Amino acid sequence: MSGGFLRLGGWALLLALAGCAPPPVITPNPQPGMAEPPKAFALPEKSATFSNTDAIQRFEAEVPKQYLIGAGDKLTITVAGRPELSGQQTVGPDGNITLPFAGAIQILNLDRTQAAARIKQALSTFYLDVYITVRIDEYTSNRIVVLGRVEHPGVISFENEPSLIEVLSRAGGFPILRPEQVLTRCAVMRGQQILWLDLKRLLNGDLALNIRLKRNDIIYIPDAYDTSVYVLGEVTRPGVYRLTPKMSFLDALGQAGGPTIRANPDAIRVIRLSQGLSQEVVLDQVLALDRSLNVALEEGDIVYVPMSGVAKVGYLLSQINPFALLLSLQTLSSNVSD
Repeated sequence: MSGGFLRLGGWALLLALAGCAPPPVITPNPQPGMAEPPKAFALPEKSATFSNTDAIQRFEAEVPKQYLIGAGDKLTITVAGRPELSGQQTVGPDGNITLPFAGAIQILNLDRTQAAARIKQALSTFYLDVYITVRIDEYTSNRIVVLGRVEHPGVISFENEPSLIEVLSRAGGFPILRPEQVLTRCAVMRGQQILWLDLKRLLNGDLALNIRLKRNDIIYIPDAYDTSVYVLGEVTRPGVYRLTPKMSFLDALGQAGGPTIRANPDAIRVIRLSQGLSQEVVLDQVLALDRSLNVALEEGDIVYVPMSGVAKVGYLLSQINPFALLLSLQTLSSNVSD
């Protein structure tokens, strides 16, 4: 009978350990004509996340020093001694206003002084020594478009060229009301140019990032859940986590609370399904300052922490029905005695 117990114990141990084998390494299988995916994960390069200082300064330099008249603005034009020429005008979509005798006058993207000189030039053919002033009554063309995770996305009008903080304040970016509204970065789109700014630095007092914005700039605040990574298996808080700029393996594991006591820290896997990659990471080696293992994560990456072999055996034994086990032992004992 003792031999039966040994055989039963041996089979139980083999079955338990069979479930502990690490998942096979996923190797890339590119289609013909496609580029080879990277052979290994890259190290985090936090400095490459945001636009550099030169790009920020170029954006800042493009902002005009004075307000420029745009389509939809309402102006009051006063021609001294000529009430028939004076009055309120609305700048058309083509940038023109219309005055008696002079007809259409193009004043788009001119400041007040330049607009007065342009109108005087147009009227000089018909009048001598005219004195003209231009006052802006409604600033309707100075629009900034705000998209993404703010309370009030849409078009916001300003009387001057606003700063980034002014735009975020008007759009309801402060205070943060929902977890997915964590402000970490934003994009400023101007024509074909895109500027990525670190909002954490800005809100911590780096006013060099509080750039002034131009008319028709687009501000995009990405949803924190637009880019996610997954930490699964034997961790304290498995689930979906927001991918911060150039998040590393340790960053994700730390947010998930680290491995549990049942985890196997020697066989953690970082899986990149989009490229068919899987890399095994030994936690002790990472903590021993081997930076080559603290890989940078990308959107959709999976960090999987398996259960240790001892924990699996204990779990399997805890799930065995004691009555079924007793019946099996009795059957095995009778067979051995026979």
